[in-house]
Amino acid sequence: MKLSMPRFDQAAVLVVGDVMLDRYWHGGTSRISPEAPVPVVKVEQIEDRPGGAANVALNIAALGAPAVLIGVTGQDEAADSLSNSLHAVGVKTLFQCIKDQPTIVKLRVMSRHQQLLRMDFEEPFRTNNAALAASVEAQLEGIKVLILSDYGKGALQNHQVLVQMARSKGIAVLADPKGKDFSIYRGASLITPNLSEFEAIVGPCHDEAELVAKGAALMAELELGALLVTRGEHGMTLLRPQLPALHLPARAREVFDVTGAGDTVISTLAASLAAGEELPHAVALANLAAGIVVGKLGTAAISAPELRRAIQREAGSERGVLSLDQLLLAIEDARAHGEKIVFTNGCFDILHAGHVTYLEQARAQGDRLVLAVNDDASVSRLKGPGRPINSVDRRMAVLAGLGAVDWVVSFGEDTPENLLHAVKPDVLVKGGDYGIEQVVGADIVTAYGGEVRVLGLVENSSTTAIVEKIRSR
Repeated sequence: MKLSMPRFDQAAVLVVGDVMLDRYWHGGTSRISPEAPVPVVKVEQIEDRPGGAANVALNIAALGAPAVLIGVTGQDEAADSLSNSLHAVGVKTLFQCIKDQPTIVKLRVMSRHQQLLRMDFEEPFRTNNAALAASVEAQLEGIKVLILSDYGKGALQNHQVLVQMARSKGIAVLADPKGKDFSIYRGASLITPNLSEFEAIVGPCHDEAELVAKGAALMAELELGALLVTRGEHGMTLLRPQLPALHLPARAREVFDVTGAGDTVISTLAASLAAGEELPHAVALANLAAGIVVGKLGTAAISAPELRRAIQREAGSERGVLSLDQLLLAIEDARAHGEKIVFTNGCFDILHAGHVTYLEQARAQGDRLVLAVNDDASVSRLKGPGRPINSVDRRMAVLAGLGAVDWVVSFGEDTPENLLHAVKPDVLVKGGDYGIEQVVGADIVTAYGGEVRVLGLVENSSTTAIVEKIRSR
């Protein structure tokens, strides 16, 4: 399945559910308490992160999608901390604040990246269901996807009202379910239980065939549009009525902490669907995002550059020979990481020491080097009959193996001007003894504020000279 980075900037998502604050106390441990056989933690850092439905909204905003969050909090310092953190990343918050009731806080005591203790401060909320539904209805204009982020803490008590309200307006409803009664999610576009939550409803699944069969029965019973079962180290399974099951393997390189992984899955899935992706592609993107988040400590969000880089890895475009589409995606990611793009071009028919030295010098002008190579037809037009000696695929393969070269792309015109318009490098480099104004494409690059640099050539190094030397022998 070929993946691409969605346009998240127009993918508006509304999140409704249980808002909580994940608080971390970090410190070192060097002794055991004399009062009890427990370690003494000297707290050196206090960190607050949005949790639950707030983490879902944070993940959506981190991808660059507009996010609105509706939930229930107390009137306290924890609610203020949540609001400040979410507003800082552009999440619009509409909290129903209940006096004399605490905001849900999950406090974790950490030492050396290990969790020593967790303490939960929570009481079931006395939610005003009518007021919450009115808040949701008022925000549905322009929304592409509604997420019900249900942690069973009391913010969500009128699931069916919200589902039917959104579906009547053609808005997809995604639910992260909790509890042993999934009928409250009837009619949802998709629900995302993990395997243990799924089996608590349908019974044990001894193999994938049984999982698929029980999932199909559940979808029919609850009139669901789809069902996504997340299965930990076994990846995830997407089920849709009358369609084959789609099994995706786990993508984590190293699992460090699974906290918040479900939030990452549903947020990436929702934002991708809101951006116009088909469901299988949206699920594949969510699977990639989950593989990233479990490598982080605690509740964490996945940024757009992180997801883009994961997509690049899937496409094999971290380095090497690329198509133009792959190259533009790689450049977009590099720029998101603040990297300077250098561009040079040539025939590079027989690679020699002069080429290697020149490319190393070109790479030193920035962070990433794009090498554009003339295809065979254009080399013949430029160099005459009998050239090139090596076909373009072989030339590109050799050039891609050089440490100085990040990306190699071919072009069929006599000049790389069309590529320069597409790539818009920060620096255009050429080797020779002529002025900058003589460099092909210099006017294009300088017009948008880029730089043009001319590097000297290594003496006594020339492909033409090598060819003539071989012929004379």
